Amino acid sequence: MPTQAGPSDASMNLFGEMMMAQAQGALALFGQMLPQAQPSGEPAQLGTGNDAKPAPTEEAVKWAEAATRLQTLWTDFQVEQLARASAASPQFMDPTRWMESAGTVLRQLPLASPEVQGKLWEDGLALATAVLGQFELGPVKTEAPAELPRSDPRFADPSWRKQPFFAIVHQLYLMLSEQVIGMAEGIEGLDAARKRQLVFATRALVDGLSPANFPLTNPVALEKAVETRGESLVKGMENLLTDMRRGQLTHTAAEAFKLGENIAATPGKVVHETPLFQLIQYTPTTPTVLATPLLIFPPWINRFYILDLNARKSFVRWAVEQGVTVFMVSWKSADASMADHVWDDYIGAQIEAVDVVRTRLNVPAVHTIGYCVAGTTLAATLAVLARKGEAEKIASATFFTAQVDFEDAGDLKNFIDDQQIEALGHLSPEGYVDGRYLAAAFNLLRGNDLIWSYVEKNYLRGEEHVPFDLLHWNGDVTNLPARWHRDYLRDLYRDNRLVVPDSLSACGVPIDLRRITTPCYIQAGREDHIAPPASVWKLTRFLAGPWTFVLAGSGHIAGVVNHPDQRKYQFWTNPDARESLDQFVVDAHEEPGSWWNHWRGWLETIDAGTVPAKGKRVPGGRGDRVIEDAPGRYVSMR
Repeated sequence: MPTQAGPSDASMNLFGEMMMAQAQGALALFGQMLPQAQPSGEPAQLGTGNDAKPAPTEEAVKWAEAATRLQTLWTDFQVEQLARASAASPQFMDPTRWMESAGTVLRQLPLASPEVQGKLWEDGLALATAVLGQFELGPVKTEAPAELPRSDPRFADPSWRKQPFFAIVHQLYLMLSEQVIGMAEGIEGLDAARKRQLVFATRALVDGLSPANFPLTNPVALEKAVETRGESLVKGMENLLTDMRRGQLTHTAAEAFKLGENIAATPGKVVHETPLFQLIQYTPTTPTVLATPLLIFPPWINRFYILDLNARKSFVRWAVEQGVTVFMVSWKSADASMADHVWDDYIGAQIEAVDVVRTRLNVPAVHTIGYCVAGTTLAATLAVLARKGEAEKIASATFFTAQVDFEDAGDLKNFIDDQQIEALGHLSPEGYVDGRYLAAAFNLLRGNDLIWSYVEKNYLRGEEHVPFDLLHWNGDVTNLPARWHRDYLRDLYRDNRLVVPDSLSACGVPIDLRRITTPCYIQAGREDHIAPPASVWKLTRFLAGPWTFVLAGSGHIAGVVNHPDQRKYQFWTNPDARESLDQFVVDAHEEPGSWWNHWRGWLETIDAGTVPAKGKRVPGGRGDRVIEDAPGRYVSMR
């Protein structure tokens, strides 16, 4: 979970001004290249005598109109910004501000060294010569794209290789990227954490400076502008200004999704509510169900419906169809009233939800799932219950990509240091962290995929957003209590105290993970960049009870949300490997498709008993007072 790193409106304006200037430059360039008279017949004349001028062509008029509309869009936006400033508008979040701070770190690179500069010059000249050698610059030319020494998915379009200028630009960029990142990786005299931050910052900055991200150096964007007579640049500016107004990069056509209709649509009822969460119970679809119900804790940094996107992807719907009574916690997005919420509140909420389900269905225990940070908290909850002698309330615990030992927590640790944690207090004056910041920080972990590719498509080429439920969820942000967020970053990510017995406490008792005897199912994603599998594996080192570890193909989301009917990816098991992840991988058994059925079979090893799906197993039935239909109000609160 990253700390805040978003820019002010001023830095976003700077980005907007840069994009505006380049778009205007492109429009002016193409406008000046057009003929000044009609292509057939005598050119119409404006004025008389020596003052007569050729009438503009229809093409020229189109370009001029595009330029005027572009300027009007920017002027109107600037007026809005002045009004917002006078009203003391809040700062919105974007990753470019974090990249600004990278300049301080990058000064540690030897870029000013005459030796380094000489090598860059020599290598650049040699590369440019080699690239130009691929082009026939005489009267006979070929249309085939050049074969160039370096390749990158960002420059896969043939337009990058058709013209010498664009070929040299992107090849020099790739060469410089390699060398600058190599300098960061080779720097000496920094501690390991600062070294990781330096390399991460360098990669982020280099990615942001790609020629693919700017109109005048992107041949695909320029070709689109010519094709549409400048309309693509105008539409791109509209997309950019829309995102600047909302303070968040748009990935998908949000209007295509409506909660409860085509997303988060599994039927159910809200059966319990507190100021922190709502509890949803889903309607059974089988005549009998497992006697022990399932309670899911999603991460509070996102909306719960990552596990209920649509019928083809929904873990919730699938589990219901497998004869499981499913409950889901829907966390409330934080507001000023939650400024003092801390660790205890979320652990206490998990225990309360467990007790509500047990009482409602008159069962001794529940199965539980904790996803990501909610899995971290679930581990603490298990330890608290064990300390209190109440461990039997939870029959089993499943962890989706969850960490308890944060020593090797991946790229997110690049956002965690004293300075950034301290900055949270200044960026959260109302007591909560704006979710748009968190979304930007997570996007920065995969900047080319989740930031710059959308800059190119939506801002430079003016393309419409396409509907994509996963990206809709990704952009449906939630706020976090600032105090709890700071504690989480400091105590877990920075100081790694959860794995130190009795270093932390909650609900009046110390936390010692070694007391957990509850059967556990631990899932990790092989390509997870948020909770790396080696870090997830470490949970097994602290459990006193039985555990099963499964390594899933793909990453933090797709490795979890992988319906068996999709027939995608694979998973690995190795019940004999108990000492290390490396041992697990060496002799692991690979199985195609989703691990969900494997998990469902594991549940029955805990308790295979079934009961009829009637009474309060069917929420909202006769005599059952419920609050409202799923997905409830909290999931819609901003």
